[in-house]
Amino acid sequence: MTDILIQHGVVVTMDGTRRVIEDGAVAIKGDRIVAVGTSAELAISHGDAETIIDAGGKIVMPGLIDAHTHAGHGLIKTMGGGRSDEWYEVCHTVYTVASTPEWWRAEAQLAALERLRFGVTTAVALLGGGDTIMRCDEPVYGEAHLDGVAEVGTRSVLAVGATRPPFPRTYARFENGEVKEHATSFEDMFATCQSLVESQHGRLGKRLNIALITPTLRAEHEAGLSASDLADARAQGRRMSDFAREAGLVFTQDGHTKGSVAYARELGVLGPHALLSHSTALTDEEIAIVADTGTHIVHNPSAVASILARCPVTELLEAGANVCLGSDATAPDRSGDMFRHMQQCMHYHRTFHHDPSWLPPGRVLEMCTVDAARALGMADEIGSLEVGKKADVVLLDWRRPHLYPANMPLFRLVYFANGNDVDTVIVDGRIALRGRKALFVNEDAVLDTAQAQTEWMLDYCGFRPLLETPASFWGQVRAMDQVEARSLSGLKKN
Repeated sequence: MTDILIQHGVVVTMDGTRRVIEDGAVAIKGDRIVAVGTSAELAISHGDAETIIDAGGKIVMPGLIDAHTHAGHGLIKTMGGGRSDEWYEVCHTVYTVASTPEWWRAEAQLAALERLRFGVTTAVALLGGGDTIMRCDEPVYGEAHLDGVAEVGTRSVLAVGATRPPFPRTYARFENGEVKEHATSFEDMFATCQSLVESQHGRLGKRLNIALITPTLRAEHEAGLSASDLADARAQGRRMSDFAREAGLVFTQDGHTKGSVAYARELGVLGPHALLSHSTALTDEEIAIVADTGTHIVHNPSAVASILARCPVTELLEAGANVCLGSDATAPDRSGDMFRHMQQCMHYHRTFHHDPSWLPPGRVLEMCTVDAARALGMADEIGSLEVGKKADVVLLDWRRPHLYPANMPLFRLVYFANGNDVDTVIVDGRIALRGRKALFVNEDAVLDTAQAQTEWMLDYCGFRPLLETPASFWGQVRAMDQVEARSLSGLKKN
């Protein structure tokens, strides 16, 4: 017997022909889609389903995929009020010496709940604030993150790896009320990655997975690192990339910009297993390198990096490269709402070209469904509504003022919808959200736990002054962050 039959919706399949079925239906058995067609057709073959969902007035689409986020940011995302120096200090302190497994689990639940509510069923999450402040000194923190996501019911590809030299790095754990600092080497972090791959990758029917990350190297690092540390960084990057290839894992790097892609080619870390984030100001040579090596790019149009320089998405696509979308969430000015980032992506590149014909809405929808699935090596599993694929399905309510009248559903979906229009989410064949209500976790409990963990962190670190609204918030044409920034030297650091 069929487990779930969704009927009478506008089904946006994202299959190879990009079929849209006006009065469509999707049948699910176990964790797989077993039929996609018209409501009349599936009523005959699957009308005895255990659960029947009437999708009248709704768009039925694949779960969205966010290919670049940061675990941890959800509990500190506005701290410092936009002052980057203070924000990075918070990240470094909290992610190394002021966070417990319970803290990471609470943040993971909060972020996963936000994504669930926005129809994002899969996310790549870096376990920390970038390539220099990863919480990979011990496996327990990655395990806590994945446990939190599992409880909410979404998918996670957790990126773990070592920081940039020099080593050792100081981390701290909390044991029986005591703080114990410990020096962490590259080998310690590599061992953490090996442990997480062995125990967590492919868990819960491939709903939880591990990716590997190593710091992006750019020209400034040659000047900023000693010769021995630079040699170590190069060797460590190759080792992590080789580990990913051998284990069949995604290998990702954060913060690519002009010159770094060519550098990565020299290191031998590019290829179909590689996913490079941001990738701004790439040269023509680097665009060709990306396309020729089959390397994937994740574009984050709402990130600060995209303000400082442009990711040449249209040029990459025309060269034959695969580009997907990421939110870079949740910090400090962006959410996990992929509808927002699709719209930002279109306007960003149309403004650059001074031409509204670039990046039609269907193209950006591909970037956070089928193209993202391809980048994660999961094209046979997720990203579209097709027979045999995992049943990751979103029902979006388009009987809403900003989406009416009910015509041209594809245009209304991409141009006007937002995450709060999502009504129902199915992940792996399980209904995780219905009527905008999470079914596997108590939302109030998730919020309260996140608040409690944040309050503990603020008091422990002495970071409450960073919650104050800066003077430049009102009446200013430009916030002079560096001029007005308060020094953290007087704040407690543990």
